[in-house]
Amino acid sequence: MKDMRPAGRMWHLYKMGGITPAITSMFDVQSAQQMAFIRSIMKEQRKNSLYDIPLDSVELVVFDLETTGFSPYNGDEIISFGAVAVNGTSILEDQTFYSIVNPKRSIPEEVVDLTGISNEMAGKAQDLIGGLRAFLEFVQQKLLVAHGTGHDKHFLNAALWKTSKVNLSHRMLDTMLLAKWLYPKLKQHDLDTLLDMYGIEVTERHHALEDAKMTARLWAMIMEEIRLKGIHNLGDLYSQLSHHH
Repeated sequence: MKDMRPAGRMWHLYKMGGITPAITSMFDVQSAQQMAFIRSIMKEQRKNSLYDIPLDSVELVVFDLETTGFSPYNGDEIISFGAVAVNGTSILEDQTFYSIVNPKRSIPEEVVDLTGISNEMAGKAQDLIGGLRAFLEFVQQKLLVAHGTGHDKHFLNAALWKTSKVNLSHRMLDTMLLAKWLYPKLKQHDLDTLLDMYGIEVTERHHALEDAKMTARLWAMIMEEIRLKGIHNLGDLYSQLSHHH
């Protein structure tokens, strides 16, 4: 069935070659293509069942976002995406993604200091829809992993809704929640604490790609421990986590 909501209808017209000047002026063709791509990725994702996938061969993407602040609903924006592909516990160092995006607002000074992304750099970067599309092209249908996913999920959802009127349909796993489940007595489960505990070398914090790579190393170590607990597929892992919360 064709998607005949406004965006779907425009895309259909565009494909049929019947796009009118009025529609073209509302949407430039590149944005229409990017939006259609983003929507199709989310639609495909909803069909996928990941439950019986073995942990030692699951394909996933560990990612991190840098943002202008903490709330996408109060006007904060994404300023960079960083991601690395992982198969099971093998980090695919040659399969990474990094992009700065233009937040169309000024970046607070403390965030510039923290991330090293200046207003000038961000001003020259691509728009959010272009960065989001490229990120999703890298992710495809894979599972998403991040540390403290609440923040990233809010920003991704806000970006998807703003650019394409869709919600995130990818499954996500949170290395922070996994660490809380493994180490309930640990006082803190922030990334720095866990990197230190596992003896993972800190390269550069608050750089989206470096944070994603360090989180991927953390994921690999956590997975080794989870396997020792006799958990071998995603379904079992999700069910353990749901009992825990």
